[in-house]
Amino acid sequence: MSRAKKSSDEATVRDRILTAAFEAFQARGYAATSTLEIATRAHVSKRELYALVGNKQQMLIAAIGERATRLQAPAEMPKLRDRPTLAQVLTAFGSQFVREVSDPDVVAVFRLAIAEAIQAPEVARTLDSVGREASRAALRQIMTQAGAAGLIVGRPEDLAEQFAGLLWRDLMVSLLLGVAQRPPPRAIEARARNAAEAFLRLHSIP
Repeated sequence: MSRAKKSSDEATVRDRILTAAFEAFQARGYAATSTLEIATRAHVSKRELYALVGNKQQMLIAAIGERATRLQAPAEMPKLRDRPTLAQVLTAFGSQFVREVSDPDVVAVFRLAIAEAIQAPEVARTLDSVGREASRAALRQIMTQAGAAGLIVGRPEDLAEQFAGLLWRDLMVSLLLGVAQRPPPRAIEARARNAAEAFLRLHSIP
């Protein structure tokens, strides 16, 4: 077997393991799920499971980490020379942020972290440090660049939190409670655009 073919096969099996792990975590809870159950669901041996992914916490980190890679600042982010460009960047990032985090699988991870907060607090810690930190870092990067360009004034951390608050309002709580559905694309874009406009009104430059 060629090295490329072996690598491709291993990636396929790894994805199957992570899918099985996530399904088991949802069905039984993180603390109650054993690596044997995950291996059985994925149709692999425990030895193969540990070799390709690792232990149960590493599976959790990998599953959350794959989602977190989508929450970076836009790769082709234009240079922030004026406030209309900043509004454009915030709208683009906000749309991506809400689109990814409102995905039912991501909401399920948040529910899992809440359900396991006492018996398996590492779920919440992993979600916070690996998943949520990706979006916070991306927003801080945008705010840092905007501040350096003289477009806004304030600590990047505080500015990032304010924009996130304007963006989400009570949507995340409603999604977690199951009383709201994931917004359609046009509604997500409108939400992000309104948040960007409100944010810039709050931080007008004299």
